[in-house]
Amino acid sequence: MEKIFVCLTADLPPGEARRVDCDPAVAVFNLDGTIYALADRCTHGEASMSDGYLEDDCTVECPVHTARFCLRTGRALTQPATVDLKTFEVLEDGDSLYVLVPTGESP
Repeated sequence: MEKIFVCLTADLPPGEARRVDCDPAVAVFNLDGTIYALADRCTHGEASMSDGYLEDDCTVECPVHTARFCLRTGRALTQPATVDLKTFEVLEDGDSLYVLVPTGESP
């Protein structure tokens, strides 16, 4: 696995998201102290999920199409999205956050 730096833990407060610029990009969310990572591009179109609306029910809503995805599983929960988002493991190492990506793959 390859560790990709996201940010310092303190720089991602609860209720916030951060986009990790790689190919393709990853969206990292802090929901009440639990960190989740999903593919950043909505599976329905060209929208950044890191710009989406983080909901208390552990979902994120696409900022353009209003499709909702589960932060835990990446599952597409509402139309117009029908394809799930890829999820990534998050590692907290000291005061830094990383996403873990299979070696040889971009997230």
